[in-house]
Amino acid sequence: MTVIEIPGSKSVTARALFLAAAADGSTVLERPLVSDDTEGFAEGLVRLGYRVDRAPGRWRIEGRPAGPGAAEAEVYCRDGATTARFLPTLAAAGHGTFRFDASAQMRRRPLAPLTRALQELGVDLVHEGAQGHHPLRIAASGIKGGDITLDAGQSSQYLTALLMLGPLTAEGLSIDVTDLVSAPYIEITLAMMRSFGVDVAREGTVFTVPPGGYRATVYPVEPDASTASYFFAAAAVTGREITVPGLGTDALQGDLGFVDVLGRMGAEVRTTSTGTTVTGPDRLQGLTVNMRDISDTMPTLAAIAPFAAGPVRIEDVGNTRVKECDRLDACAQNLRALGIEVATGPDWIEIRPGTPEPAAVTTHGDHRIVMSFAVTGLRTPGITFDDPGCVRKTFPDFHEVFTALRRAW
Repeated sequence: MTVIEIPGSKSVTARALFLAAAADGSTVLERPLVSDDTEGFAEGLVRLGYRVDRAPGRWRIEGRPAGPGAAEAEVYCRDGATTARFLPTLAAAGHGTFRFDASAQMRRRPLAPLTRALQELGVDLVHEGAQGHHPLRIAASGIKGGDITLDAGQSSQYLTALLMLGPLTAEGLSIDVTDLVSAPYIEITLAMMRSFGVDVAREGTVFTVPPGGYRATVYPVEPDASTASYFFAAAAVTGREITVPGLGTDALQGDLGFVDVLGRMGAEVRTTSTGTTVTGPDRLQGLTVNMRDISDTMPTLAAIAPFAAGPVRIEDVGNTRVKECDRLDACAQNLRALGIEVATGPDWIEIRPGTPEPAAVTTHGDHRIVMSFAVTGLRTPGITFDDPGCVRKTFPDFHEVFTALRRAW
């Protein structure tokens, strides 16, 4: 049995940084993810006037319930979607003038449902370029709160940002959600808000968030389930066994559900209170699967699909077209380059069984494309990447860890 230590969750680390910054007191994050995205988030907090002390395995954040300490600031969000969506929302609850910009990749990704909701709450927010995209400027003067309607069909991060904002408003928020993708991420948000002292009421599609702020705490960050998917897939496609400690029955992240997909394909899956183990079968079976709730793991499944005994059809993943790249097209393009027959539609991809041939993978600067097709490379030596370093976004040491795994096997 091979045991793999996975770095901390990006989703959990980003939420914890927001909540710690908003809390009354000093919060300690244990084992946060250290990557380009989370470093960018922490740097953004510092530019806004928050104190963030980063020691190995332990970050301390001094909360400011009244909002940013800086009266003016310019924040560069890099490639980070959580940074680009959460930090403007946090700043909007304070007082001051704040400008946010991001990389060319992040500038292409949509913000409109979130920024429109902030404007409806009275926030003075102006897009300096294309509407609904970075860069943007906020003249913050606090937020009263109230009732809003939100379409979170492109990204659950819009809803997460507003949920976390709610306790910082004067009167709280009532959010009626008309559409929602990646719903398990909202469960992460709600559970973490409870850890920081806030209970959100939910009735049907309406979330009611009380005012009153957050309290500081010590918060351990669990391993990243999306990152773990590459190692679970590695076991599944090679017939070997991998255990990831720290992702057990009490894990917050919905992307751990990827192992259930592997189970449907014939892998043996064992989840305990302390971790999850996947053992691969002689050959994976094909299937049709809805991955709306775990769409970040769609590329992982697509990358191992050619090795299944039958077609693999992945449905209801249209939101992956507005991630770091159009992931549906990127997966199809690269699988075809490997000699695999693929069909796609607006929100689905179907991959036929085949024997991948070595080729250069076009990454589109997307960390998940690199890590997914690295798994394909376990069965197809000679696969290369045009931008292997883009894994720094969430897992800077990925190639070293994956190479060590390959050598161990």
